[in-house]
Amino acid sequence: MRLILYIGILSFTTCTHRQDGPMLQTGDLLFQCGTGAMTEAITDATGRSERLNFTHVGIVLHTRTNSTNRKQACTTDSVLEATTEGGVRIVSLEKFLARSARIDDRPAVVAMRLCDTTGIAASVERARKALGASYDYSFRPDNGRYYCSELVYETYLRPDGAHCFTARPMNFRASDGTMPRYWQELFERLGEPVPEGVPGTNPNDLSREESMYEIRRWF
Repeated sequence: MRLILYIGILSFTTCTHRQDGPMLQTGDLLFQCGTGAMTEAITDATGRSERLNFTHVGIVLHTRTNSTNRKQACTTDSVLEATTEGGVRIVSLEKFLARSARIDDRPAVVAMRLCDTTGIAASVERARKALGASYDYSFRPDNGRYYCSELVYETYLRPDGAHCFTARPMNFRASDGTMPRYWQELFERLGEPVPEGVPGTNPNDLSREESMYEIRRWF
């Protein structure tokens, strides 16, 4: 009897364990403080004085399935994202959190949700259709490739077709007005001019839009 009770408790824990806070929903956005050379260049260009400077954003895919005895529900969260590592792809939430920068040894990630979720299912489906697309190193619109916040911007549309988020003239310069070497070398390799002033998005600006609210953080 004790063995049966122990197995039942273990199964329940496995299915329901998650970080403290509201359960994630499909279409929620995860804003991440990352690491690496591109992250540093993005921070130089889009950073603020606040503690957090988000350099990446992903889309939550939340799946709820029944366990083998059909009496308990298991939840699995994954993230749809556009990255330099694999273009537009899906990774587990655990992998997404593991590569984040750390605050007090916890992932520097914040989950946010649109205040108006009307049409969110259609938005996520549009994002799914971009799976396999290449990463947009050019940071230019309408080229069939996507950087992380561009994927969100282009696919999150209201029922009337209007964008849920705002595109603004992009800035690649550091706070002192200089162009970071990372961007200089990247666009030299591409044989393109730096798209300074071209309409675009970045995770920091998306995270500050009034159309969203924070639902949870991991630190």
